[in-house]
Amino acid sequence: MADINLIAAVLFGLALAHTFATKTFERLADRFPQHAGLFHFFGEVEVVFGLWALVLIIAMAFVVGGSEAIKYAESRTYTEPLFVFVIMVVAASKPVLETIRALISLLARLVPLRTAVVRVWLCLALVPLIGSFITEPAAMTLAALMLGPLIFRQDQGMPEWLKYGALGVLFVNVSVGGTLTSFAAPPVLMVASTWNWDSAFMATNFGWKSAIAVVINATVVTFMLRRHIRDDKPGARTPDRIPFLVSAIHLAFLGAVVGFAHHPVIFMGLFMFFIGFTKAYEQYQNPLILKEGLLVGFFLAGLVVLGGMQQWWLQPIVSSLAPTALFFGATALTAITDNAALTYLGSLISGMSDQAKYMLVAGAVAGGGLTVIANAPNPAGVSLLRDGFNDESIGVGGLLLGALAPTVVAMLALFLL
Repeated sequence: MADINLIAAVLFGLALAHTFATKTFERLADRFPQHAGLFHFFGEVEVVFGLWALVLIIAMAFVVGGSEAIKYAESRTYTEPLFVFVIMVVAASKPVLETIRALISLLARLVPLRTAVVRVWLCLALVPLIGSFITEPAAMTLAALMLGPLIFRQDQGMPEWLKYGALGVLFVNVSVGGTLTSFAAPPVLMVASTWNWDSAFMATNFGWKSAIAVVINATVVTFMLRRHIRDDKPGARTPDRIPFLVSAIHLAFLGAVVGFAHHPVIFMGLFMFFIGFTKAYEQYQNPLILKEGLLVGFFLAGLVVLGGMQQWWLQPIVSSLAPTALFFGATALTAITDNAALTYLGSLISGMSDQAKYMLVAGAVAGGGLTVIANAPNPAGVSLLRDGFNDESIGVGGLLLGALAPTVVAMLALFLL
């Protein structure tokens, strides 16, 4: 297995390099229009890890045999990709989105400041914290859909660097904002049962610190964005009225999916009923984001396949670091490994001190906004917001730079407080 482990590590590195090169493929599509379709395909960030996971399975078939390759692929747990797909589609449905949007607008009007500016602040602060109860992928989906028309647009003259700054804040805030409970953040879920961390423990040791970081990040970036945020035009079209019962049923589906997040047979069954309900009441629906959800699920499934072969070099690094070094190491490693995978490896290490456990998870959630793969909800945000950026794609370098400052704020809150 040593050979296939090395091959898997090399392919993982190539997948990371491909992630950084997606913007280059989009430029190549413009330069060589006769092959634009192929370059656009390689430029889809959601395709990257699924594509290289396929290469890994093919390589395994040649090295260890086809049956072993299939056995490995089937041994992976795909609950998270399936859940993210389902929760994205349900959370983005018109009744759910309009309900949350109405709540945000109501709260914004209560504040004696420009309503549009307050709405942006609430989407960057309150919605990520709500992610502790509706899960991070749902919070990312709702925040991205509400922020898109407000700040992630190509027709309002906003500097590209400022969009990346807002995107970085959104990703970091969603990553740390899910730590008020023990069931909403993927990296916390990986260790909660093993280490007996309940929601009371999370709120006491992580939640209030994360909330401080979220508020600081949202306040700073909203202040920077204020000149570019447009007020609603007089006479702007109001959303069509959706019957209370329809909205309540959609919210019930959302709650049920969250409640059975660890049981794919149940939440996929609920999703089938949800599809039927939306078909029966089409007049109250927008087109479901099935394509975007499937692409994100494909991305995460590829990450599950590729990431499952990286334990041989990641776990020795995690187990060898002292608590303080582990905090900074986890923050850095999260950017290239997915924070849930990193904390899962930590949960397999016996004899970790309580301080080391805290530092591992704190570093993992603090670094969850640095790259597309750092946190499971990030691909959802990329999929929903990329049209507002140049070339209709999000550069990995731009995201990394945009997320640096809010990541430092999250690190300081979780490390010093």
